[in-house]
Amino acid sequence: MKVEQIYTGCLAQGAYYIESKGEVAIIDPLREVHPYIKRAKLDDAKIKYIFETHFHADFVSGHVTLAKETGAPIIYGPNANPSFDAITAEDNQEFKLGDLTIKVLHTPGHTMESTTYLLKDENGKDYAIFSGDTLFLGDVGRPDLAQKMGELTERDLAGYLYDSLREKIMPLADDVIVYPAHGAGSACGKNMMKETVDTLGNQKKMNYALRADMTKDEFIEEVIEGLLPPPQYFPLNVKMNKEGYEDIKTVLERGTRALSPKEFEAAANETGAIVLDVRHQDDYAKGHIPRSIFIGLDGSFAPWVGALIADVQQPILLVAPKGLEEEAVTRLSRVGFDNTLGYLKGGFEAWKKASMEYDTVSQVNSEELKDAIEKENATVFDVRKPSEYLSEHVLTAHNTPLDFLNDHLSEFPENKPFYVHCAGGYRSMIASSILKSRGIHNLIDVTGGFKEIKESGIPVSDYVCPSTL
Repeated sequence: MKVEQIYTGCLAQGAYYIESKGEVAIIDPLREVHPYIKRAKLDDAKIKYIFETHFHADFVSGHVTLAKETGAPIIYGPNANPSFDAITAEDNQEFKLGDLTIKVLHTPGHTMESTTYLLKDENGKDYAIFSGDTLFLGDVGRPDLAQKMGELTERDLAGYLYDSLREKIMPLADDVIVYPAHGAGSACGKNMMKETVDTLGNQKKMNYALRADMTKDEFIEEVIEGLLPPPQYFPLNVKMNKEGYEDIKTVLERGTRALSPKEFEAAANETGAIVLDVRHQDDYAKGHIPRSIFIGLDGSFAPWVGALIADVQQPILLVAPKGLEEEAVTRLSRVGFDNTLGYLKGGFEAWKKASMEYDTVSQVNSEELKDAIEKENATVFDVRKPSEYLSEHVLTAHNTPLDFLNDHLSEFPENKPFYVHCAGGYRSMIASSILKSRGIHNLIDVTGGFKEIKESGIPVSDYVCPSTL
């Protein structure tokens, strides 16, 4: 028996490869499926099943392409009704995989088709659960993403989730391994641990949602408390996962067209494409195409694209580091952004050599910010999450979270400089690029973020542990 977690950090997503006696099951595959096919060939094995825990909202699964290329059936749990050929399994139905058995446990709550897959070893002993977005480490799936189904509310879904956990998962033995679909950083939960694998017994001790003495009403209140609105691209990803999508090969072919600076500029003007600059924030600050948006590959790239661009049909043109153009197109496709039209051949240096117009971002370090606060009573904007801000912040700073920056545009002063910071410099540069694209140019980015700000001696609020907020 082989069980391998294939974890993608930028999405905080876990796919799974299970093999026994030459038969393979893949659970929740990513969009680019060839690594799974290659892995099976190395094992001299055949992909027999593709299991989906639910219709994912935060990424586009590779189930449709993988089924097309391998002939393996796609399997969902009860209540699923996809537009393509798939097996809609019954609760407790079992599938043989070599010497192993995979049992369907219908666990509605995150969504109504949400399903946990229980893996039994060659002796029939419960070995592991692949819990999708039903059970995370330290948390459970948010119950507000499927509210539009009939008359269901988030409280109704939370109630279903309570029953699923207590009737299907908590009765399992403590030594059962928990393999969730996501870890810390995913927008599908709010309190996930940094670990990506644990035992069920430890989760019963550590996870607030699995307290043995918890009533359903208490569970509902705690699960829905503090939920931020889901990113706007989530419903569009659900639609793609349920109805199908374009082949990744076609997406890559279209997205990796090399365009000269003149061709690039013409394509932007003709199509209304967003120019997306995925280089490091320091490179973007030194020079970039006017009105381009920065979201660097080095950070949580795909989730921020989804949260800030939102419309998966939006045409995109890329400015990327040399050799990373295909990676950028691939990572965009993981969250459903398939309409990349090409990239700037030769990168930003080619743009400069062609004597094209470009822009820069003014920057200061934390010591310079300290001087500005002390001498000029500088205006500071903190684009971190509200929980980060409430935990600790510059005393005079305003909180304008990056996720909802467009809701705060009227708060930025028009006629005097202001300063923008985040935790480390990545999000503040994204915010700076968005503000400049809106015609707001009197901003100054603070390098190093809050960590260096605090070390500089700038007055900050008393620390409050985020878990108590």
